[in-house]
Amino acid sequence: MSTAEGLEPLAEDWQKALAIVAHPDDLEWGSAAAIARWTGQGKQIVYCLLTSGEAGIDGVDPAECGPLREAEEIESARIVGVSSVEFLGQPDGTIEYGVPLRRVIAAAIRRHQPEIVITGNFRDTWDGDVALNQADHINTGRAVVDAVRDAANRWIFPDAGDRWDGVRQVWAAGSPNSRHGVDTTDSFDLGLQSLKAHQAYIDGLNRAFDPEEFLEGVSRPTGTQLGTKYGARFEVFTP
Repeated sequence: MSTAEGLEPLAEDWQKALAIVAHPDDLEWGSAAAIARWTGQGKQIVYCLLTSGEAGIDGVDPAECGPLREAEEIESARIVGVSSVEFLGQPDGTIEYGVPLRRVIAAAIRRHQPEIVITGNFRDTWDGDVALNQADHINTGRAVVDAVRDAANRWIFPDAGDRWDGVRQVWAAGSPNSRHGVDTTDSFDLGLQSLKAHQAYIDGLNRAFDPEEFLEGVSRPTGTQLGTKYGARFEVFTP
């Protein structure tokens, strides 16, 4: 059981997961270390990126930026044991919540038939207070939760694949409302290398940024709540 000070460990009695996020690099700010742990256990995980991150680097034209960031994400995924990465062609920076987005995501869920769906924090803030989240993340996460239910209903999007009602839970990484976590101590270094693979994006931040310092900063407090050195936190939803 979780307590005010602790986090409840995530279930690991599953075999297939699908990670659906808005941008290349969204998974690497903490979740990739957890994914490395799970692929190391022999679990199958697929990445679906709604966009190619083409609007993500101020100094690089989108036509050049999209393919560059796709290549970085494919390498980043490889590092943590993920060989299947899909880019779903949504517009970076202007993802809109709605029926069309739910259809795209429901089709991916039906195609890959996961037990667990992983997404990012879609609360209004990162800290439950003043650190604002962005619209792409919020709209993606909301649509993921709804698309899991859509995918299970044979009468919704009947032309988007056969129904899949096997999703047990949706896990939103980095949510300020997280009550669950997973030990990433042994897979932290792989998660770090996965983040470092986004070198063009990191360079495009135009500020001093230390990937190791950042990842330690978010992983240590979670580890403390789990009784481990490092950890990743998730808000858990049951469809």
